[in-house]
Amino acid sequence: MNRCDIRSPARAWRPPAALAAAALALATAGQVLAQTTLRHFPDKAIRATMVVKAPPEITMDGTPMRLSPGARIRGTTNTLVLSGTLVGQPLTVNYLSDPHGQVHEVWLLTEAEAAEKRARLGSQHNYSTLGDSPR
Repeated sequence: MNRCDIRSPARAWRPPAALAAAALALATAGQVLAQTTLRHFPDKAIRATMVVKAPPEITMDGTPMRLSPGARIRGTTNTLVLSGTLVGQPLTVNYLSDPHGQVHEVWLLTEAEAAEKRARLGSQHNYSTLGDSPR
Protein backbone atom coordinates (compact mmCIF):
# COMPACT_ATOMS: atom_id res chain seq x y z
CA MET A 1 0.00 0.00 0.00
CA ASN A 2 1.36 3.40 -0.95
CA ARG A 3 1.25 6.05 1.71
CA CYS A 4 2.17 9.71 1.59
CA ASP A 5 5.11 10.76 3.68
CA ILE A 6 3.90 14.01 5.22
CA ARG A 7 7.40 14.79 6.41
CA SER A 8 8.65 15.09 2.86
CA PRO A 9 9.84 18.67 2.15
CA ALA A 10 8.38 18.50 -1.34
CA ARG A 11 4.89 17.90 0.04
CA ALA A 12 5.05 20.30 3.01
CA TRP A 13 2.69 23.26 2.70
CA ARG A 14 4.30 26.64 3.09
CA PRO A 15 2.41 29.93 3.11
CA PRO A 16 3.32 32.21 0.23
CA ALA A 17 5.85 34.89 1.11
CA ALA A 18 3.35 37.59 0.17
CA LEU A 19 0.85 36.25 2.73
CA ALA A 20 3.46 36.23 5.49
CA ALA A 21 4.55 39.77 4.58
CA ALA A 22 0.94 41.01 4.61
CA ALA A 23 0.34 39.49 8.06
CA LEU A 24 3.48 41.16 9.40
CA ALA A 25 2.45 44.52 7.90
CA LEU A 26 -1.01 44.32 9.50
CA ALA A 27 0.44 43.44 12.89
CA THR A 28 2.88 46.35 12.90
CA ALA A 29 0.34 48.81 11.45
CA GLY A 30 -1.95 48.25 14.41
CA GLN A 31 0.87 48.94 16.84
CA VAL A 32 1.91 52.10 14.99
CA LEU A 33 -1.67 53.42 14.92
CA ALA A 34 -2.10 52.71 18.62
CA GLN A 35 1.03 54.72 19.39
CA THR A 36 0.33 57.72 17.16
CA THR A 37 -3.37 58.39 17.72
CA LEU A 38 -4.50 60.53 20.62
CA ARG A 39 -7.09 58.94 22.86
CA HIS A 40 -10.17 60.84 23.95
CA PHE A 41 -10.60 61.02 27.71
CA PRO A 42 -13.76 61.87 29.67
CA ASP A 43 -14.18 65.59 30.42
CA LYS A 44 -14.18 64.83 34.15
CA ALA A 45 -10.78 63.09 34.02
CA ILE A 46 -8.14 64.80 36.16
CA ARG A 47 -4.43 65.08 35.35
CA ALA A 48 -1.93 64.04 38.02
CA THR A 49 1.43 62.45 38.63
CA MET A 50 0.75 59.00 40.05
CA VAL A 51 3.17 56.95 42.12
CA VAL A 52 2.13 53.45 43.16
CA LYS A 53 3.44 52.83 46.69
CA ALA A 54 2.17 49.36 47.67
CA PRO A 55 -0.98 48.46 45.74
CA PRO A 56 -3.69 49.59 46.31
CA GLU A 57 -1.97 52.54 48.02
CA ILE A 58 -0.96 55.32 45.59
CA THR A 59 -0.24 59.03 45.60
CA MET A 60 -1.66 61.54 43.13
CA ASP A 61 0.44 64.73 43.02
CA GLY A 62 1.71 63.78 46.48
CA THR A 63 -1.79 63.29 47.95
CA PRO A 64 -2.26 59.80 49.43
CA MET A 65 -5.10 57.95 47.68
CA ARG A 66 -6.23 54.39 47.12
CA LEU A 67 -7.14 52.33 44.06
CA SER A 68 -10.72 51.06 44.17
CA PRO A 69 -11.48 47.35 44.01
CA GLY A 70 -11.59 46.57 40.31
CA ALA A 71 -9.61 49.67 39.32
CA ARG A 72 -8.40 49.66 35.72
CA ILE A 73 -5.05 51.09 34.70
CA ARG A 74 -4.66 51.44 30.95
CA GLY A 75 -1.23 51.74 29.37
CA THR A 76 -0.25 54.02 26.50
CA THR A 77 -1.60 51.46 24.00
CA ASN A 78 -4.88 51.07 25.95
CA THR A 79 -3.90 47.65 27.29
CA LEU A 80 -4.50 46.84 30.95
CA VAL A 81 -1.49 47.27 33.23
CA LEU A 82 -1.15 45.71 36.67
CA SER A 83 -0.49 48.18 39.47
CA GLY A 84 2.28 46.01 40.90
CA THR A 85 4.40 46.57 37.79
CA LEU A 86 4.35 50.35 38.33
CA VAL A 87 5.62 50.53 41.93
CA GLY A 88 7.83 53.55 42.59
CA GLN A 89 7.56 55.10 39.10
CA PRO A 90 6.26 58.67 38.80
CA LEU A 91 3.80 58.55 35.87
CA THR A 92 1.71 61.29 34.26
CA VAL A 93 -1.88 60.06 34.16
CA ASN A 94 -5.50 61.05 33.67
CA TYR A 95 -7.84 59.46 36.18
CA LEU A 96 -11.43 59.23 37.40
CA SER A 97 -12.58 58.56 40.95
CA ASP A 98 -15.52 56.47 42.08
CA PRO A 99 -18.28 57.89 44.35
CA HIS A 100 -16.24 56.88 47.43
CA GLY A 101 -13.25 58.99 46.35
CA GLN A 102 -11.09 56.03 45.34
CA VAL A 103 -9.27 56.06 42.01
CA HIS A 104 -11.16 53.79 39.61
CA GLU A 105 -9.98 54.55 36.04
CA VAL A 106 -6.38 55.48 35.18
CA TRP A 107 -4.84 56.18 31.79
CA LEU A 108 -1.04 56.32 31.48
CA LEU A 109 -0.24 59.14 29.05
CA THR A 110 2.12 59.41 26.11
CA GLU A 111 4.19 62.58 25.76
CA ALA A 112 1.73 63.99 23.20
CA GLU A 113 -1.25 63.31 25.47
CA ALA A 114 0.54 64.79 28.47
CA ALA A 115 1.13 68.01 26.49
CA GLU A 116 -2.64 68.63 26.30
CA LYS A 117 -4.04 71.01 28.91
CA ARG A 118 -6.28 69.46 31.58
CA ALA A 119 -7.37 70.31 35.12
CA ARG A 120 -5.02 69.01 37.78
CA LEU A 121 -5.83 67.59 41.18
CA GLY A 122 -4.92 70.76 43.12
CA SER A 123 -7.04 73.02 40.89
CA GLN A 124 -10.32 71.19 41.61
CA HIS A 125 -12.92 72.69 43.96
CA ASN A 126 -16.62 72.25 44.60
CA TYR A 127 -17.56 75.93 44.83
CA SER A 128 -17.55 78.87 42.44
CA THR A 129 -16.32 82.40 42.92
CA LEU A 130 -16.99 85.63 41.06
CA GLY A 131 -13.80 85.07 39.11
CA ASP A 132 -15.11 81.68 37.85
CA SER A 133 -18.24 83.08 36.21
CA PRO A 134 -18.16 83.87 32.47
CA ARG A 135 -18.28 87.54 31.59
